[in-house]
Amino acid sequence: MTESNHRLSEHPIDAFFLDRWSPRAFTGEAMDRETMLTILDAGHWAPSSGNNQPWRFIYALRETESFALLLDILAPGNRRWAQNASALIIFVSRTYRLSKDGERKPAYTHSFDTGSSWFSIACQAMKLGYHAHGMEGMDRDKAIEVLGIPEGYRVEAAAAIGKIAPKETLPEDLRDREVQSQRKPLSEVVFEGRFAGE
Repeated sequence: MTESNHRLSEHPIDAFFLDRWSPRAFTGEAMDRETMLTILDAGHWAPSSGNNQPWRFIYALRETESFALLLDILAPGNRRWAQNASALIIFVSRTYRLSKDGERKPAYTHSFDTGSSWFSIACQAMKLGYHAHGMEGMDRDKAIEVLGIPEGYRVEAAAAIGKIAPKETLPEDLRDREVQSQRKPLSEVVFEGRFAGE
């Protein structure tokens, strides 16, 4: 077992995985472009099926016009706290791969692969003293229209990256939620040999 960050694993994993979490309280400080590109480069080196690299990252740094644009795509509940992030990202995946003859074929693992790039980004952000919070809540139709996302691509998720601020900086109704989440027992999600859960 490993204990860190108010969490306890069932097996002896590296504490890094317990220390990674998704805060909402960010300081609002700026991030330079080179740091952001370093974080995104880590995501670009994630594994993917057949080295297809289906991920696309649309990012914006705070205090830019693009930041307001990406912030407006988020669901109102996420905008309330993500406005204090240093950067925002919209994750998009290409849903097809091209065969040797140029024909489009379904890329069945495009979401899985893009998820691996997200985790690489979250880890690199943490290595640099930041934290990342992934989000489902956004207007995907607006993202497609505003960001010019073509057919054959899927808007997957969004993320906010920033340095952690005290939870007291959050709106009062969010402060109680600003804790490191726990996990289900391993036995509920791991099955040997065949599926056995709900």
